[in-house]
Amino acid sequence: MALVRRLWENRFLRGIALVALVSLAIVLLSLEESLQTAGALLRVAFFLAIAFFGFLLWRERRGELEAWSDLSRRTFYGAIVLAIVAIGALIGLAPTGADLAAFLVVIGCCAWAILRVWRREHRYG
Repeated sequence: MALVRRLWENRFLRGIALVALVSLAIVLLSLEESLQTAGALLRVAFFLAIAFFGFLLWRERRGELEAWSDLSRRTFYGAIVLAIVAIGALIGLAPTGADLAAFLVVIGCCAWAILRVWRREHRYG
């Protein structure tokens, strides 16, 4: 009895037991399709949460961004829009292989463009 109590007080083992119990219920009740649907909905919700967070960041700093040159502002916004489209394609299309490599290259180029513009507009001196 003391061994069972000690094992149950271990949070890691209790978490593993909970995951195993939920997994067993999913398999026994044949809920795999429901789980896939819930996963798809969570991916969409995660994408919308990222977009909302980005909107909040933009709203907070839009006055500073308006002081930038036209080229910097267009490059910055263009890179952000391209990254959002790429992330949406990643979520919706689930690319593999060469398509996944292309996605990573696009995201890397967007990040580089955003960082480069940010550093150019924040030079002091």
